Amino acid sequence: MGRRRWLDGAGTLVVEGQTGSRSVRVPLEIAGSYRARTKGLLGRSSVEGAMLLTPANSVHTFRMRMAIDVAYLDRRLTVIAVRTMRPGRLGLPRMRARHVLEAQAGAMVGWGVQVGAQVTVEDE
Repeated sequence: MGRRRWLDGAGTLVVEGQTGSRSVRVPLEIAGSYRARTKGLLGRSSVEGAMLLTPANSVHTFRMRMAIDVAYLDRRLTVIAVRTMRPGRLGLPRMRARHVLEAQAGAMVGWGVQVGAQVTVEDE
C-alpha cells in the first residue's frame, strides 16, 4: 500500500464488520492540511459523523466544548488505540499512529471502532 495523502473535504469512513457483522458507513470530514488539522473540532458543540486528521499521531482538547472519542490509526488504517478525552486534555503521541479519527464521545463504540478494527476512507 503506497503512501496516501488526503485533501481537505468530505468523505465516508467505512468500519469493517467484525466476524459476520455488516460494515458501518459514517460521514467523514477530512483534515489533510495543516490549517484544517490545527482547527479540528475546536469551537464546535457537536459533530456529525467523524473527522480524520492526517497525518497526525496526537491530539489535544484545549478550547473544546465537548468530550470526544479519539482513535489512533496506523499506516494501514488499523485502529491501534481508542480513548475518550474530556475538554482541556493533552493526548500523548502514539509512535505507530499516522492518522487520528475524532468523533463525539460515545459514537465510536456504536460504529465498532475498537483496537484491531480495520477502517477505510472513501473521499468524495
